[in-house]
Amino acid sequence: MSYNHGMRVQEQATSLATPVESTAGLQVVVGTAPINLLADPASAVNKLIIAYSFAEAVEALGYSSDYANYTLCESMDANFKMRNNAPIIFVNVLDPEKHKKTVSAVECKITDGQAVMTEKGMLLDSLNVTVTGSSSAKLTATTHYLAEFDSDGNVVISLTAAGKQSVGSNTKLSVSGNKIDPTAVKAEDIIGGVDASTGKETGIELLRQVDPKFGMTPGILIAPGYSKLPAIGAVMQAKCVELNSRYKLMCILDISATSAKKYTDVAEIKTSNGFTSEYAISVWPKVKYAGNIMHYSTVLAAEMCYMDSENSDIPALSPSNKTMPVQGACLDDGSDVLLDENQANALNSQGIVTAIPINGRWRVWGNNTSCYPSNTDPKDRWISVRRMFNWQGNTFIKTYFDKVDDNTNYKLIESLVDAENLRGNSLVAQGLVAGMKLEFNEAENPIANILDGKIKFHQKFSPYTPAEYIENVLEFDPTLVQNALTGG
Repeated sequence: MSYNHGMRVQEQATSLATPVESTAGLQVVVGTAPINLLADPASAVNKLIIAYSFAEAVEALGYSSDYANYTLCESMDANFKMRNNAPIIFVNVLDPEKHKKTVSAVECKITDGQAVMTEKGMLLDSLNVTVTGSSSAKLTATTHYLAEFDSDGNVVISLTAAGKQSVGSNTKLSVSGNKIDPTAVKAEDIIGGVDASTGKETGIELLRQVDPKFGMTPGILIAPGYSKLPAIGAVMQAKCVELNSRYKLMCILDISATSAKKYTDVAEIKTSNGFTSEYAISVWPKVKYAGNIMHYSTVLAAEMCYMDSENSDIPALSPSNKTMPVQGACLDDGSDVLLDENQANALNSQGIVTAIPINGRWRVWGNNTSCYPSNTDPKDRWISVRRMFNWQGNTFIKTYFDKVDDNTNYKLIESLVDAENLRGNSLVAQGLVAGMKLEFNEAENPIANILDGKIKFHQKFSPYTPAEYIENVLEFDPTLVQNALTGG
């Protein structure tokens, strides 16, 4: 045992809370998927499905390149193929018990013991298969045939030995049944609600479950193909404020590329739709990717998520002027939309984000949220600043939630202030914000509030605004010519 005499100083690692950062660009995508391709279609109806890869998404929801009918599939492509983002949370509202229609008998030719029904969306458990020709025997699944889907979503009926015997010399099968019907999905299905008797949540209402189920904070809400409807847009904007009574997020709203066929039509539709929230981004028109037409909300959400992942999962950058791997902008019918900078700027002035080609590459164009121009507060109008305020508020709550119900003493106040200011200094040093400082002011914390269990902190937070306009004054200087000629 050592003999101590004199003085010593021993250092200990700083005791600070470890930040639990919210995933700034975590997407929740509400729409439709070809769930008839699943062994159990009901397993993917009105449930939160998280996927970390394209394969996981396909396994849980099915896949089709028919984006017009299956909007979740375009999000799969935009995120997992275009930008390799993960994770993505999907909500499919297409219900085979509710959104279906009857398919009358279709004749299918038998070749090498197989028949192919090319009707898409069929529900295998509803198939009625009979033999056409001299015999009209009804065939039984498993006993007489096995049914499965090929890679294109067609139904392949393979005859068993017993089935071949029943068919005999006949060369055709008659197949009927039910198919899922994405066109039957209405606004109320997307909006969803809470069942009064069971408490089951559906549609956008499931957004509430993301944090308690996965421990994650949503950053972006989209409903491609449906958000253009005013009723859905209104619900999406409302859900972005005080989610779970504490979190904030952004939604991206499509403006109809059928109703607005030219750029001068767009602002009026945005206003009439009520797309005016600082938590919303309004976009027009659609874009083309790999031979398909995609909703711009899908692509912008994927781009923002990708941009965040390249920036330490911090949404400090504006998506505007960032290149997209798309091949063009278009209307619903595929007609090209080719805006120049002046036309695009006219849309920007009305709080609308669009797409333009610059130097041969398509770019996101626009910095303003949907609240502009009626609201010009920097924390609300700029997309990047609004997202940073959302992110900072969400991160603060997630990081320090464990301190709720601790004793209201100096140790609590000091530890929180020190930890948060240290984090703020780091963000400033990285060039992500101009300034960030947390204070505890006695004037804002009267003893009556403290005795009532309430304390208040005051934080100054200044993200950088985007350099939306850069001007260079170019002047001809004759003295430079004179000096060049005279050697002066």
